[in-house]
Amino acid sequence: MTSEEEGFAWVMQLPVGFVLPMVLKAAYELDVLEIMAKASAQLTSREVASHLPTQNPEAPAMLERVLWFLASNSILTCTLITDEDGNTKRMYGLAPICKLFVRDQNGASMAPLMLLLQDKVFVDSWFHLKEAIIEGGIPFNKAHGMDAFEYPAKDSRFNEIFNAAMHCQTTLAMTKILETYKGFEDVKEMVDVGGGTGATLGRIISKYPQIKGINFDLPHVIRDAPPCPGVQHIGGDMFQNVPRGEVIFMKWILHDWSDDHCLKLLENCRNALPQSGKVVVVEWIVPEYPDTDLMSKSVTCSDMQMLTVNPGGKERTEKEFDALARGAGFAASVVVCRTFVGCVMELYKI
Repeated sequence: MTSEEEGFAWVMQLPVGFVLPMVLKAAYELDVLEIMAKASAQLTSREVASHLPTQNPEAPAMLERVLWFLASNSILTCTLITDEDGNTKRMYGLAPICKLFVRDQNGASMAPLMLLLQDKVFVDSWFHLKEAIIEGGIPFNKAHGMDAFEYPAKDSRFNEIFNAAMHCQTTLAMTKILETYKGFEDVKEMVDVGGGTGATLGRIISKYPQIKGINFDLPHVIRDAPPCPGVQHIGGDMFQNVPRGEVIFMKWILHDWSDDHCLKLLENCRNALPQSGKVVVVEWIVPEYPDTDLMSKSVTCSDMQMLTVNPGGKERTEKEFDALARGAGFAASVVVCRTFVGCVMELYKI
């Protein structure tokens, strides 16, 4: 393929970028990936369709096209089989990447996050991006008349989807973070600010059972938080005050908010710490220059999500995090370790 042909092919992909996540969403909702995982072998589209609750005679043929598309995008594997009569059939299986979309031993996968990001509530926000740039404001607010943190309290269906996505993403991320970060070994008490339904603290305390944890989030989030050994659930507003603790933990919280909001939150955290305490922050860090590697692309996609949904939210560079830390009265922001699920930073009082 010539460079001109490659360029044209790339341009053709841009307008249909939504197709892959929407097809993958449908495959997940049809339970296709779980069916294949349980089979532990490649299946034909007809074999997969036999597990679906449908009487539609066109289902196998439609599913064949879906599976073919997913195989062409390296989501599935495909093997062409020819029988003795010369007839061919395609056998499909899970590609390695699919392990992240199939429930693991903890019942977690990346699929609930995909369902959240493809949900109509979020998708509607994108239609207001141009308007927000021209007129000001937040696309999500323009679409729904309230901000993204008020909305789940008004929509129980979306609240359930949001909490499931955060729970699963947290379960997967904390497994990797706890393998890498060793800063909890001597901690006796910890407050997880914006801790959702408590999945983060549950993972931390399962490894460090000496920790007494407080899971702190908005009241409508805490209402759905299940009991967890060693964890006390407290509802409140982190911009008013934060429960006191030896260590304050925040994962993917600062990127939701503007610099002014972050400064207020970090000041509240500093006031809730003893002199020897620390804030542990997990966030993506964007490079100073727009790199084109997969990780950088993922982080910049997240930044666009923040721009569209959250009140002033954005992904930040290492220098920007350091400026926030110093502006809130901390000595500095120190990156302790980097993983593919985010960077772990520590903030100490002066």
